[in-house]
Amino acid sequence: MTEVVAALIWDKDKFMICQRPAHKARGLLWEFVGGKVEPGETKQQTLVRECQEELAITLDVGDVFMDVTHEYPDLTVHLTLFHATIREGVPQKLEHNDIRWITVGEIDQYDFCPVDETILDKLRSEYHMHNTHH
Repeated sequence: MTEVVAALIWDKDKFMICQRPAHKARGLLWEFVGGKVEPGETKQQTLVRECQEELAITLDVGDVFMDVTHEYPDLTVHLTLFHATIREGVPQKLEHNDIRWITVGEIDQYDFCPVDETILDKLRSEYHMHNTHH
């Protein structure tokens, strides 16, 4: 089981998604920024490190939004998605093909990695609830 973490980074009503480079596995699919937990790291530490490496930003990591296990043909991934905010820096495309800020309503315009589908469903339903209560 591979432990991975990712960040759900909000800016008002938009959240950040990153497009994988064409040459990587699942190339050009969209995902939440993050990566694999290394030995001796906490999940929060991994997330801060990955965002520094990939986006040149410093995160404040908040609560867990959800976690999901996904079986790819070649590996099983346990993904923990944290709420996070940018403490400092502006996201740079150091490793990604593109970075976008989208609303929940725009999710369907993008092709995401399979592991993210469950998360997107939860985002859609929570966002829909928020909208119907106001």
